[in-house]
Amino acid sequence: MRIILGIGNPGKRYARTRHNVGYMLLDYFANKNSLIFKPSKSEFYFCESKIRDRDYILVKPTTYVNNSGIAASEVIETYGIDLSDLLVVCDDLNLEPFKIKIKISGGDGGHNGVNSIIYHLNSDNFARLRIGIGGDFNRGQMADYVLSEFYEDEYPSLEKTFETGSFLIEQFIAGGLKQLLDANSTLPK
Repeated sequence: MRIILGIGNPGKRYARTRHNVGYMLLDYFANKNSLIFKPSKSEFYFCESKIRDRDYILVKPTTYVNNSGIAASEVIETYGIDLSDLLVVCDDLNLEPFKIKIKISGGDGGHNGVNSIIYHLNSDNFARLRIGIGGDFNRGQMADYVLSEFYEDEYPSLEKTFETGSFLIEQFIAGGLKQLLDANSTLPK
């Protein structure tokens, strides 16, 4: 079983914000596959399905970005999966807008949600699908920037990013980290 966890903030207020691209990609993927998120008994919403006879679960924490590790820990414990079967989808200020980068392990890159997951799992050995949101803000304005909504003219680019992200998620579900990395290496840079 594979788990794909999207980092974001719950609620309509945050639905279209830059910090929620993890949620947004999972919503896009769920919609494409006719899935509906439902509440769990823990700190997350989820939906389950299969691709090529491989079970997977999409997870959206309800704990807000900075406490995403609580849900990650709960879902890992509930389903008893290995960290190599976890893919975290998150925004990244250090990447150009709409660029995707795969990272297999390592530090949090300044992302509080990833930091929380590392803390609660006591490991940084899990894959990330990072989506660039850029860093077009003045000093001291980071929180306002990540919680700002995408502009309407950015949605065509965002949709292309979600198409690529969905393809990569499918590859991860079907064949794990190796297939994810192989598929990523074939994409235009």
